[in-house]
Amino acid sequence: MDTVVWSKPEAERAGTPLLVMLHGYGTDETRMAALFPNLPPAFTCAALRGPKVIGDHYGWFLLDYFLTHDFADVIAATNSVFSWIDSVKDRHSSVSLLGYSQGMAMASTLLRLRPEGFRAVVGLSGFVLDNELLAMSEAFDARPPFFWGRDKADPVINDAATAHTEDWLHRNTQLTARSYPGMGHSISPAELVDVGAFLRHYVLR
Repeated sequence: MDTVVWSKPEAERAGTPLLVMLHGYGTDETRMAALFPNLPPAFTCAALRGPKVIGDHYGWFLLDYFLTHDFADVIAATNSVFSWIDSVKDRHSSVSLLGYSQGMAMASTLLRLRPEGFRAVVGLSGFVLDNELLAMSEAFDARPPFFWGRDKADPVINDAATAHTEDWLHRNTQLTARSYPGMGHSISPAELVDVGAFLRHYVLR
């Protein structure tokens, strides 16, 4: 990855659990870096910038209003994140993922392709890709812990995507699902408190 913002200086990262943070469509890594103070300080957090230029900002792959996608774009972005994770993971005690909006689609795709590689996954106001090729390749020996936070009235994630996401998460993960009325397509302070509790329980205990 060309641009990564870290929560800790390099000298303080060794042996810590790594939390890889993936931003949404049409934003950048600073959106995730702003969350660092609200996450458990035991983690080293790394906010990555997506490779696709979206106006003055960035994304992981092209997306339209209906959340349709080009699978080649998805795999290219996924492979770039895997390459970066592989370059740093040996310095850390574990690797977990946190994705917001399109970043949740990325985080869940990374999990589907390498389920043994992640201790826990957090998805916020996002979705899981409805893709037959991914569904054919995924195989979970155990259900990974997954936190899904959203506003049920989220105006961005359509009903079909939400229904697919809910079904996939219930079938494949050890799901912790929370809703935050009035939050919209965003991240709330109350949600971050719950995310912190989830990460402490499944990663730090």
